Amino acid sequence: MASLTIRNIPEDAKRRFRKRAAHHGRSMEEEARRLLIAAADEEEAPAPPRKGIFEMLYEASRPGFELPIPPRSPARIPDLDEE
Repeated sequence: MASLTIRNIPEDAKRRFRKRAAHHGRSMEEEARRLLIAAADEEEAPAPPRKGIFEMLYEASRPGFELPIPPRSPARIPDLDEE
């Protein structure tokens, strides 16, 4: 197995991490190992398929979907008689 050294961790972060490990009944090393393995597994999982523009438009057109209507300001009518 490989080993890993992590330097320059702020003291408050180390303290919180120690509390987290104790809360789970683990050493800091075991807690870090489990977190790193879980994070690596998340990266390998395929990303969910992204919705296409037409699917998003279809969902937006269904009843119950309300878009906010921005407030309107009074129209400014240009004075065409000015020279």
